[in-house]
Amino acid sequence: MAPGLVDPRPAAPASDFVRASVGPKEAFIGGPQVFNKVAEEQGTEKQPPATHPNYLPVWDDATKYAPLEPFTHYEHGKDADPKFPDLFRGATSVTELIPSTGSEVRGIQLSALTTEGKDQLALFTAQRKVLVFRDQDLADLPIQEALDFGSYFGRLHIHPTSGAPKGYPEVHLVHRGADDNKAMELLKTRTNSVTWHSDVTYENQPPGTSFLYVLDVPTAGGDTLFANQVEAYNRLSPEFQRRLHGLKALHSGHEQAQNSKSRGSIVRREPVTSIHPLIRTHPATGEKALYVNPQFTRHIIGYKQEESDFLLKFLYDHIALSQDLQVRVKWAPRTVVVWDNRVTAHSATLDWANGQRRHLARITPQAERPTETPFDADQEKGSESTENLANGKNGVATQGG
Repeated sequence: MAPGLVDPRPAAPASDFVRASVGPKEAFIGGPQVFNKVAEEQGTEKQPPATHPNYLPVWDDATKYAPLEPFTHYEHGKDADPKFPDLFRGATSVTELIPSTGSEVRGIQLSALTTEGKDQLALFTAQRKVLVFRDQDLADLPIQEALDFGSYFGRLHIHPTSGAPKGYPEVHLVHRGADDNKAMELLKTRTNSVTWHSDVTYENQPPGTSFLYVLDVPTAGGDTLFANQVEAYNRLSPEFQRRLHGLKALHSGHEQAQNSKSRGSIVRREPVTSIHPLIRTHPATGEKALYVNPQFTRHIIGYKQEESDFLLKFLYDHIALSQDLQVRVKWAPRTVVVWDNRVTAHSATLDWANGQRRHLARITPQAERPTETPFDADQEKGSESTENLANGKNGVATQGG
């Protein structure tokens, strides 16, 4: 998860090159100014202590990190047996969340997977986009062991602005402490808290297979939504798909860094921008996916601002309104969610106001630089749709509620 909630208004440009589009600016993401160490370690009158104090955040403003260097990512999903014999050995159930997106797996322990099982996990995650594993021990392992597990899937990312467990900057923490309801003030100026994004897409090599695991969660609320960006691409008409191919957009981390500074928080690495294709191809599945998000995408290269805003808004609305390609994950103790940032978007929901703690940890392996393969109308199965449109068939179907 990117840390927190966002304001839908355009962000101020960080430079002449980083123009604000319909992309938002972070409005509230917590930080040291709202962190109550005593309340987290000892609890409060209404809330118990944190169950994993070793994961409580610190904000190290003394340590600065150099710019990220390019690296060669190895995609383990390409090595996987597509029948998943090692991944599912011992599984008691594998249940689809919806037909196109998401599966819940029970009966296996991620931390005990063999090399072959990890390869198959990478491929199955790419195919199903998001996986939910219950009754996992990842949060109870020594933090370094959890990081060693995650590092198999790529170079571990250090978030430039978030808090982290002391001594483990590679862990990104999503933390809202006990009795902290300040975030609810956001809903005084907004009608909802949904903020679709893919993590840190401003990086030159954004994340791939990623892991988020529970430390403490409210008894109700604080779910996470996931959207299938491959299916979002597939829903578009062949001619619209054709027009999107070849377009590139600028993704910016400047606004996130500036917002962190304005709240008195940290910036551990200088912000960057990257230019990525609007359509990226997954290296293991060959699937094409939309690759824009309102949190970090700023504008389409070569378009005038009004043109860029118009097209990006359509794509953002398409993702947000397509509920039949979205899943909602309800957190419970000992849950681990694995998802592929290359082909999904996600959003936390701010919908609880009882002061209960929400504390999760993310391990974020980076992947390859986004690339796209050329548009192929036959591969996209667009011929029939185009013919139907030409013949006046609008494809409207009726269904009961």
